[in-house]
Amino acid sequence: MTDERLPQLRASDADRERVAEILRDALAEGRLDMAEFDERFDATYQARTYGELERITADLPAAARPAAPQSTSPVSLRKDQAPGGAVTAWSERIREGAQGSTTGIAVMGGFERKGRWTIGRRFTAVCLMGGGELDLREADFADREVRIDVWAVMGGVNVIVPPGVEVEVRGLGIMGGFDSQEDGVPGEPGAPRVIVSGLALMGGVGVERKLLKEEQRRLKAERKEEQRRLKEERRRRRELD
Repeated sequence: MTDERLPQLRASDADRERVAEILRDALAEGRLDMAEFDERFDATYQARTYGELERITADLPAAARPAAPQSTSPVSLRKDQAPGGAVTAWSERIREGAQGSTTGIAVMGGFERKGRWTIGRRFTAVCLMGGGELDLREADFADREVRIDVWAVMGGVNVIVPPGVEVEVRGLGIMGGFDSQEDGVPGEPGAPRVIVSGLALMGGVGVERKLLKEEQRRLKAERKEEQRRLKEERRRRRELD
């Protein structure tokens, strides 16, 4: 893996924790004041790539670059938290040849696919004055590359993908749009690739990347506890001084 690609690769929770530790040391040594620390600490847990993490600690003496992935093989060693606490590797979520769901239709109504389900190699969503949601955060994939064809007329479809999945958007919007801030973001090794294409006529198609709500709440609670602990340490230092 070249240094040119490294800044664009997705960062893991462990990478963010290493940068957070650098910030804590900088605060304790007086290199950062509390306002600077809070700003950078928040940015650390919002960072998505190695490059974003590098910028946060670029002016600090500690080595800020997270370690590069140890393997670039097709099967990723990354693991996701599944419902009930089960740990599932990407290789276990890609079930090549499986018969997954392939169609979603909404005519003046709606449809949704979420939770534990399997999306087929090619999924077609048709929405006429209606809407649909495809939540892939807990889904299995019938192939390493999944294509979602959306035909939305005065309606729309929202596609939710988990961190690590590569997304490519090829759709056309006429008096509507295909909107994805995640288009072109490199995926993790071994993760599936999702291609979203089709037509939105007076409608819209969106793609967004989200953690599961349980994971979002856990990270939020950890950040609040860390901030509380650091403020308490700072108060005690002022009292000692």
